[in-house]
Amino acid sequence: MTPDPVSGGARTEETGERPGDRGADPWTARHWIVLVVGLVVAAAIRVPLLPLPGLAGDIHDFASWVHAITVGPFGNAYDQPITFLPVMVYLWGALGALIPAFQTATDASDPAIRVAMKLIPTLADEGLVLGMAYALRSRPWWAVGTGLAIAVHPAVIDVSALFGQYESVYVLFGLIAYLLAIQGRSGLAAVVLAIALMTKPQALPFLVPFGAWFVARVGWLGAVRLATVGAATIVLLWLPFVAAGGPANYLETLGDLQGDDFAVLSLRAWNPWWILQVVAAGGEFVSDSVAFVGPLTLRHVGIALAGILELVIVVAILRRATPERLALGLAAAALVAFIALTTMHERYAYPALIFLALLFPDRRAVALWAILAVAFTLNLLAAVPPSVEIGALLPVDGVPGIVGSLAMTVVTVACLAWLVVDRSPRHLTT
Repeated sequence: MTPDPVSGGARTEETGERPGDRGADPWTARHWIVLVVGLVVAAAIRVPLLPLPGLAGDIHDFASWVHAITVGPFGNAYDQPITFLPVMVYLWGALGALIPAFQTATDASDPAIRVAMKLIPTLADEGLVLGMAYALRSRPWWAVGTGLAIAVHPAVIDVSALFGQYESVYVLFGLIAYLLAIQGRSGLAAVVLAIALMTKPQALPFLVPFGAWFVARVGWLGAVRLATVGAATIVLLWLPFVAAGGPANYLETLGDLQGDDFAVLSLRAWNPWWILQVVAAGGEFVSDSVAFVGPLTLRHVGIALAGILELVIVVAILRRATPERLALGLAAAALVAFIALTTMHERYAYPALIFLALLFPDRRAVALWAILAVAFTLNLLAAVPPSVEIGALLPVDGVPGIVGSLAMTVVTVACLAWLVVDRSPRHLTT
């Protein structure tokens, strides 16, 4: 295999082809028709959800930030207590420029404003579908089926179109970075990865598998160069906000959140911390910052555990860097953060739902994805019930929560074990 240059696309020595060039089934009009019709149906499902309040408090905050960004100096955006990184500020700035209503709307009490606020993640959902179809393009029906499974998945629909959250945005950037990386476009992959990291802090676990991948593919020196490219991208994204103290204001806001109501073992995320919280406190929130051995807190335990498990991913990918293992590593890294760290929200396992599907049609991936898809969806419905009846049927702190927490933990351990013990033949890679 030829070396993977930092800014170019390497090809396999055997044929000079890129992955997917050989043995790919042709796409036909039927494949495209099913994909397009599926996208239209997925969009139609979302339409009645867009005007609904969803997570009303969050959406009101988001709308007030868009208003402030629209009417004030752009560089002063972080005078507001914005909890997102600069990429979302750019996207919100574009939204405010395109929709004049944000000149006067200071909250999301108007259904039209709620629709506007949910457009960004809804469009990102469509991007995830197309990205998935492209990733699996050598098997057209699997590409179409997997893409549409993402498009109509209840959890994906709820997070974006009902709750108005932005998980699909940073995951889309992560998916694009993956596609660029496996094609040998390392420089562009580093740029897009930096964009993902500067969208939401929940993208941070992506650094673990991508870092190992870059070291394995371009060596330590090449990886340092790519890290420099990523760092430069981050600096450029922050640059408009530096003069007004944006980075410091953001860190202050983040610190206030971590020391306030969010400093608990689990924010309704079904993981081992949730089981402990249910058993020890009957479902009441338990602070993760109280020292129990000297200065050691449960937050420290979570960070240490996550670090050890993420190191397993690093070693596995360094040992053999293939596109399949990078996809599995991305899913595993997100799940490790979800089950090991404290202060997790129920929706923070979202990236695993996308990256695990990149391994289809492997039966192991299909089985793990099915378990994850069910447990993750039930966690969302239990944490934020769309109706009183669903809330009564699915109590977040009842038996379903314990079973769901065990299921999420089992999927995480299975992904790590797959990375460690897999001895399947090396696939053709870039």
